[in-house]
Amino acid sequence: MSASSKRRRATSPSSSVSGGGDLDDAASSTPGSGRKRRRISSVAPVDTIAVCHELFNAVRDHKDDQGRQLCEFFLRVPKRRNQPDYYEMVSQPIDMTKIQYKLKSEDYQDVEHLTADFQLMFRNAKSFYKSDSEEYRAACKLWEVYLQTRTEFVQPGDGDEDDEDGDDMMDTPGMSTEDETSSGSLKEVLEQLLEVIVSHTDPSGRLVSELFQKLPSKVHYPDYYAVIKEPIDLRAIAQRIQIGYYKSVNAMAKDIDLMAKNAKTYNEPGSQVFKDANTIKKVFIQRKTELEHAEPTKSSLRIRNRKSGQGDRLSGVNVALQYGSESEDDPVLSGSVCYDEGESEAESQSSSMEMSNPIFQLYEAVRGARNNQGQLFSEPFQQLPSRREYPDYYQQIKQPTALHQIRAKMKNGEYETMEQMESDLNLMFENAKRYNMPNSSIYKRAFRLQQIMQAKKRELLRRDDDDGDSILSSDAGSIKRKSHKKNVKKNRMKALYAAVTEAREAGTNRRLCDLFMVKPSKKDYPDYYKVILEPMDLKTIEHNIRSERYATEEALMEDMRLMFRNARHYNEEGSQVYNDADILEKILKDKRKELGPPPEEDDVGSPKLKLRKSGVSPKKSKYLTPLQQRLNELYDAVRNFTDRRGRRLSTIFLRLPSRAELPDYYATIKRPIDMERLRSHMATGRYQDVEALVEDFALMFNNACIYNEPESLIYRDALVLHRVLLETRKLQEGGEDSGAPAVGPLVRELTRNLFVSMLGHQDEEGRCYSDSLAEIPAVDPAAPEKPPLNFDVIRMNVERGRYRRLDVFQEQVFEVLEKARRLHRTDSEIFDDSVELQQFFIKIRDELCKNGEILLSTALNYTLKHLHNDVEQEKREKIPKEIEEDKEKKEDDEEEENKGGAKAEDLSGDAFQSESESERVYSQDCSFENRTYHVGDFVYVEPSEPNLKPHIVCIERLWEDEAGGKWLYGCWFYRPSETFHLATRKFLEKEVFKSDYYNKVSISKVLGKCVVMFVKDYFKLQPEGYRAEDVYVCESRYAARNKSFKKIKIWAMPVSSVKLALREVPLPVVRVASMFAKPDQETFSFTDSGSFVDKEREDVPMEMSGAEPGCQYYEQLRYSNMWVKVGDCVYIQSHGLSKPRVARIEKLWVQNGTTFFFGPIFIHPEETEHEPTKMFYKREVFLSNLEETLPMTCVIGKCMVSSFKDFLSCRPTEVSEEDNLLCESRYIETEKQMKKFKGLKRFSYSSKVVEDEIYYFRKLIVPQKEASPFLDKKIDELEVKLADMEDADDDMEDMDEEEDAPATPSMPQMQTPLTSDMDIMPYTPSQSTPKVKGLSKKEGAKRKINMSGYILFSSEMRAVIKARHPDFSFGELSRLVGTEWRNLEASKKAEYEERAAKIVDQQERDRPPQKQVSPRAGTPVGALMGMVPSPNTMGMINQTMTPVPGMMGAGMNGMAGSPASGNFMQQPGMYSPGQHAPPPYPGQGQLGQPSHLQPTTPMFVAPPPKTQRVLHSEAYLKYIEGLNSESSSVSKWDQTLKAQRRDAHLTKEQESRLPAHWLKSKGAHTTMADALWRLRDLMLRDSLNMCQAYNL
Repeated sequence: MSASSKRRRATSPSSSVSGGGDLDDAASSTPGSGRKRRRISSVAPVDTIAVCHELFNAVRDHKDDQGRQLCEFFLRVPKRRNQPDYYEMVSQPIDMTKIQYKLKSEDYQDVEHLTADFQLMFRNAKSFYKSDSEEYRAACKLWEVYLQTRTEFVQPGDGDEDDEDGDDMMDTPGMSTEDETSSGSLKEVLEQLLEVIVSHTDPSGRLVSELFQKLPSKVHYPDYYAVIKEPIDLRAIAQRIQIGYYKSVNAMAKDIDLMAKNAKTYNEPGSQVFKDANTIKKVFIQRKTELEHAEPTKSSLRIRNRKSGQGDRLSGVNVALQYGSESEDDPVLSGSVCYDEGESEAESQSSSMEMSNPIFQLYEAVRGARNNQGQLFSEPFQQLPSRREYPDYYQQIKQPTALHQIRAKMKNGEYETMEQMESDLNLMFENAKRYNMPNSSIYKRAFRLQQIMQAKKRELLRRDDDDGDSILSSDAGSIKRKSHKKNVKKNRMKALYAAVTEAREAGTNRRLCDLFMVKPSKKDYPDYYKVILEPMDLKTIEHNIRSERYATEEALMEDMRLMFRNARHYNEEGSQVYNDADILEKILKDKRKELGPPPEEDDVGSPKLKLRKSGVSPKKSKYLTPLQQRLNELYDAVRNFTDRRGRRLSTIFLRLPSRAELPDYYATIKRPIDMERLRSHMATGRYQDVEALVEDFALMFNNACIYNEPESLIYRDALVLHRVLLETRKLQEGGEDSGAPAVGPLVRELTRNLFVSMLGHQDEEGRCYSDSLAEIPAVDPAAPEKPPLNFDVIRMNVERGRYRRLDVFQEQVFEVLEKARRLHRTDSEIFDDSVELQQFFIKIRDELCKNGEILLSTALNYTLKHLHNDVEQEKREKIPKEIEEDKEKKEDDEEEENKGGAKAEDLSGDAFQSESESERVYSQDCSFENRTYHVGDFVYVEPSEPNLKPHIVCIERLWEDEAGGKWLYGCWFYRPSETFHLATRKFLEKEVFKSDYYNKVSISKVLGKCVVMFVKDYFKLQPEGYRAEDVYVCESRYAARNKSFKKIKIWAMPVSSVKLALREVPLPVVRVASMFAKPDQETFSFTDSGSFVDKEREDVPMEMSGAEPGCQYYEQLRYSNMWVKVGDCVYIQSHGLSKPRVARIEKLWVQNGTTFFFGPIFIHPEETEHEPTKMFYKREVFLSNLEETLPMTCVIGKCMVSSFKDFLSCRPTEVSEEDNLLCESRYIETEKQMKKFKGLKRFSYSSKVVEDEIYYFRKLIVPQKEASPFLDKKIDELEVKLADMEDADDDMEDMDEEEDAPATPSMPQMQTPLTSDMDIMPYTPSQSTPKVKGLSKKEGAKRKINMSGYILFSSEMRAVIKARHPDFSFGELSRLVGTEWRNLEASKKAEYEERAAKIVDQQERDRPPQKQVSPRAGTPVGALMGMVPSPNTMGMINQTMTPVPGMMGAGMNGMAGSPASGNFMQQPGMYSPGQHAPPPYPGQGQLGQPSHLQPTTPMFVAPPPKTQRVLHSEAYLKYIEGLNSESSSVSKWDQTLKAQRRDAHLTKEQESRLPAHWLKSKGAHTTMADALWRLRDLMLRDSLNMCQAYNL
């Protein structure tokens, strides 16, 4: 229940029907009833309003026999202008509109006040209209309707009279208490009345009594019991019937009334519960009346017959209500069919068939589902939302549907299968989930109802299986065949099950399946159900076989495999359960092989039967919800992703490692999760949106990154899959924009709507109020220095979108309206129009902004109350001045009249001298030259000057003088060009103005006829027989003396003989500019049209305690054309960062002419330390612990940092969306962690500071997270480091196939670059030194294994483990091998080490001598990268490395060494010089040798991908072995120093393979090779300098 509705109940009058009764009856009430009256009076206001609404609706909705609403006569009182005599007879006019307004404003304290208003309205009509008029008859009829409704609704319903004199009202001769002597017959009557209430349904099939069967929960609705003092429900009434509490029907009627009154007291008028309460009362009274008017004997017989015919139906109703059953099988709560007496037998049969229909049962399961408090889940889904209240619903939802439409389709037989019903229900739920927020009540109800629907569907499918297959086919032979095949399949399953359960251990005769029969106890093994997500045991499998749950044999095998897999996953390898699982799984496979292939599925039954038995609909993919489809697509994209070698990266993530294998994993990872658990969550419907699945995937990948080394393969795989996940989600979104809507266009649209509404505001006669303001000058005469401003200027600003703030737009509109009032009198039309427009502006503004719920602005502070005060103040100031002006004007007019009196007399004497001697005879018409003119006609008169248009004159008099001359006298009408007006004024097309000039003219000067029509008639009517160019419109009169215009309210011209007819299409109202308007006049204020109209601001200084001398602090300050205030956020210059940092201004001051600010710093995600799998919101920043004082010179722009709550709900109107940032966490540098906080600091301002306007979204946005900025960068780094590790699995699998001696490469192979394929081996702590394999297979050489004890053990044990687990991947097998090695005894490990050492010695003896030049022994690995490392970081190079012509083969670090043989070891993880081998480094050959015979120059190789551990003793021994007595150093320095750039010649291919990634750019060098040479020179120089400085 909404908070607003609660406020309404708490503060507004409400609806106790007691107010409608006769209060005189209170004197005769019993003490008990008096107590009830006092209780009811405490909540009387609610009931009063409800009753008043009901009475008003009854009068408003009443129609006559022709279907016409009689209230149309009384909607509005007649207008004073049209029927002034109405107001002479009626002193207190009132109409339905006024009564409705008083109802809405809750002015009626009781029903009597409403009755008085209706009586007054009808009395007024009767007094004014004649008795034979329609209005009179309608008033009489509606008064009868009102009294009848009041009598029916108030007195027998739920007023005080029910408690006071209800017995007298209800007791009738037909059903008196004397007739109810038999308690049995009374009980039957009461049960029948209760049954009518319980079983009554509305047209949509909804049970009206559902919410009345059980009282609301005290936990969820505590205020109900504070408001309702005597709660009662149908269950309590049923209990009272059973125990014989009621002694008469009237006693039960009082409880029914009390229940209905409680519902209407607590709930709002017009709510569904309120309506249901009235329905229950009406049904009860109607049924009670039927029983009263029936004959007693016949009634008793009918009751007995109904009871005997229905068995225990009535008692079932009472029992169900008494115990409050909420099961779906309960006939009351499930809405079971109960037949009225008028229901035909055919209808009852069809209803019973509908109940047995699984389609109807699925629908009813959704419709009738309840929560623990007895409330229907489906209440919001009964009807579609109102298009008027929720227009955006039908824009977002393309296929709206509700239970009402589904039920209609079901009744029409449009559902042929249960899947079609499920599809429509799912569509309804998905629509609700798409439109509503995930945390809303409707969203949760939709999610819950989906689960209920799926459960009901599974139940119905199982029930179909139990009903047999005869429904699907009527052929007896086919039934037998199906039955036979069915038995064969079931017998095979039983045989497989028996093979497992009967297996025993050899020797001990122990049953192997004992520990698999039932699941482990949750009490004894609570962690089991955390590790195992889908437990399975043999008891469950046996039950599924017996109940034929398995559609296929493969389904049984899948459950068996799941059970064995769970056992191996939870238990340690080598344990009894682990071994038993392996043995039983092997027995099961052997038994299945023994039984042979299963019978063909096509023989088991029809496809439809198979689908029904498996519980899968024939079109499963079609009926997947859109959410399920997106989840599956996302899951499959991650699961099925493979790298370029075809390796599936998700294999290691499918299942978590066991606790026995990696116990420290569960100590490190607090929330372990794997893909099987994600799949389980998807199957159970736990994900309410895609983001929930993405978050769980991100958690899984983050766990992998936390536990594994940053340079490991699984770390890289986690990052790659994380990127795949985000890319797939991005593709799913496609064109959907889940971000915030642009606020700028929304504000501009709001101002446009507001301006258009104001300009289009019309009075009752269709006149636009803004028309009179068209002549307001743009330049203010009182302040000509101000920029010109009028409605045209504002219109142009609106059309160009220059208003970003509502208060700026409002200020300019109000300035124009106030200027209009200032320049015109208080009694002028312009003054009144400006006031009306300003009132209308405020009203529409509040509606569009919803009083700040949509747009929060300081403009809303100006209300109608302020306007009225300002207008009154203006009138008080202007009216005295206007009175003085009127006096002066009157005196001036009298003087002018006195002066002009003599002239007028002379003119009159001259003009009418001929007539003065004889009487002037006027006529109504006059003929001249075959034309007849009438009084009231409009004519063209010859212009007084040439080159002018003819004058337009209205004939008021016609006469003929003594000489026979014919004359006319009339009023002149001026065209706009004949008036004095402002150039900005606009006119209607064909508009003329009635002037104050009258004169006579000879008819001989008349040129023709025309027509001038009043503005009210011109657009709707047209004169017959006149051309369009001869028809004019008149709206105003023109005073030549004052040069002013004034609207004509009453068209007081002589009656014309012209006939008018309706136009086929009304003319549009078009206004044109004045002929005096200059073409460039409208553009005088739009020179700066590209910029926005900004709010006027000022510097706002503030006092700061403890401020330094010379410092002036400010709340608001202008700096470099930018206004900033305390609390604003700004971008600051941040050197070396990809994005500028953000600072919040908390202090702002000026010192010595320089502006400074102080505040905290916000940083972007790339400035924090985090795992690459972490996800961030778009434009998310973090509050750091840095607080700095900075000059304003470092500010490069403004932005807005919002808390998470504000970011979802609103935006400032003057900040673009790109500059709106989100902050919900603080970054703690010392802990390298991000912690959420409650909210950002808020600031309060003084009145002079201009605050931001905030636009609130109608619906909260759902921001999505995006990948870390480190993700792609980290993946690229790992791709480079792990490039050669892609072949590791293949190398491990080929270990057992290796031979001892490698083949000697031939000479042609020496002409190719280095392609030795060196393997990367995982480190094992063995005592022997691993050896690197020889040449690659591409060169025809068999690789040599770096033999160790672990490698030897792995080669033997892998085959054994692979035989046990043929389905395991290579990674899982390696994990098991490692576990076996760790668990091996030390003596066994020593044996393997000795055997490995012998194999190595044998390989060395059998190896033929190498003739090619090999690198010098002991070359440090660091030397390969261009520098000399410390001895403990050295590795070794393959001794069989082939030199390349043109390259130095001895000095691998650029220092030429002598050819010498030695043992080399490649450091694990090093690049092999194969296909991805690094290029040779350019160097100088030995003197006197041709380039193609020179030794190789120094060669750069990429650094190893991961720092691998190597024993210090091994590295040091290899270093010692590399030394000899001839040289004091490892390499020859003299040759290295002689190497120069000009002596090195590289091919283009060699140059392209240089390690250019070492350097960001080549800098000032010409080529990258020159840059690398320069790097080499600097490193050599630094080495020599260190030697000299420390005498090394």
